[in-house]
Amino acid sequence: MIEKIIHTSVRHWVVVIFFCLLLGWTSWQAMKATPLDALPDLSDVQVIVYSEWTGQSPDLVEDQVTYPLVTALMGAPKVRYVRGQSFFGLSFVNVIFEEGTDLYWGRTRVLEYLSSIRAELPPGVNPELGPDATGVGWIYQYALKDTSGKRSLADLRSLQDWVIRYDLKGLSGVAEVASLGGFIRQYQVEIDPIKLRAYDISIAQVVKAVQSSNRDMGAKILEVSGTEHFIRGRGYVKTPEDLEVIPVGEFQGTPIFLRELGRVTLGPAMRRGAADLDGLGEAVGGIVVMRWGGDARKILQSVKDKLTEVQKSLPEGVEIIPVYDRSELIDEAIENLMHKLIEEVVIVSLVVILFLWHFKSALIAIIPLPLAIMASFIPLSASGLNANIMSLSGIAIAIGAMIDASIILVENAHKKLEKWEETGRKEARI
Repeated sequence: MIEKIIHTSVRHWVVVIFFCLLLGWTSWQAMKATPLDALPDLSDVQVIVYSEWTGQSPDLVEDQVTYPLVTALMGAPKVRYVRGQSFFGLSFVNVIFEEGTDLYWGRTRVLEYLSSIRAELPPGVNPELGPDATGVGWIYQYALKDTSGKRSLADLRSLQDWVIRYDLKGLSGVAEVASLGGFIRQYQVEIDPIKLRAYDISIAQVVKAVQSSNRDMGAKILEVSGTEHFIRGRGYVKTPEDLEVIPVGEFQGTPIFLRELGRVTLGPAMRRGAADLDGLGEAVGGIVVMRWGGDARKILQSVKDKLTEVQKSLPEGVEIIPVYDRSELIDEAIENLMHKLIEEVVIVSLVVILFLWHFKSALIAIIPLPLAIMASFIPLSASGLNANIMSLSGIAIAIGAMIDASIILVENAHKKLEKWEETGRKEARI
């Protein structure tokens, strides 16, 4: 069988070259379509359910939020197991699906079950799905640095949350841009309990008054001289002074404003962590998370291009400093593979030419080597897998096996030719 294949290939060498060119073109298209990443994604298919219940202890969160969610989601189809974690004011539920389950199919099933369990949760608790990413989706991290010294951590955090974050989230393949460090600004109302008791006002009245005052009110249309005028009440809070003049109640016919019960300030929200840059102090930063199944190299390039564009619009003195960039690891892996390929091809060529003193024999070992490496990307692209350090290192190891086989075949062919020459070229078969 092997002899027939060899003889057919020798007789129809034009067809063989055509199929080699076709294989090379197909392999090149597969290489361009195969996503590139540094780390193999071996994580389970999971969906994260995040719930916030501000100010509640972990045991209460466990009993009234985490436990009902876990018991309800355990009955979802194709679910292997459900893990729940409870923290101060936070609940995380990880739903692990069977291997091979489509992530977005699983997210849809989880949403269906959440719609039925929401009524059993405490008022104000609204479970949300985490980003459609995996455990290795963390591909880029950056920090904001103010060289002018004019801006505080709260100012930098505002730039991150309201400018940079939204620009990056609009990119294709980015699932989430998480902010860390700095201070989140908020209006803080500090109530004096003695004054509450003196005016006979409860905390619930204060909360209700603030909530009802921080909104716009709509009304009807007033027509004047054939022109319609929209009537509405403007009530959104823009400054601490707007909160201070909110009426909370009355005392002996006199309205009691919020400023008379305490003070309103603009301060930082409570935080559970901080970020540090090079040990020089606190900093503000962001983490870019890649969407499931994305091409890490292309997404990273678009992220860096967008950050370069955003840098031009930032205030003077504010710089975006890269902290973690996975593209460096990806490029080094590809560069190492190309280096090994070129190294192997050169060594094999020198060995064959030096010991056999035959240039055409060296081509037999040189040409199939890059063609076989390129062809290995065809099954990768067809199966939807990405090329990472593990697959590229496997290809690099396989280079040695292919080289050994090529040298053995060439050497065996020359031995057969020597015997054929010695017998006076009487044997038709080699």
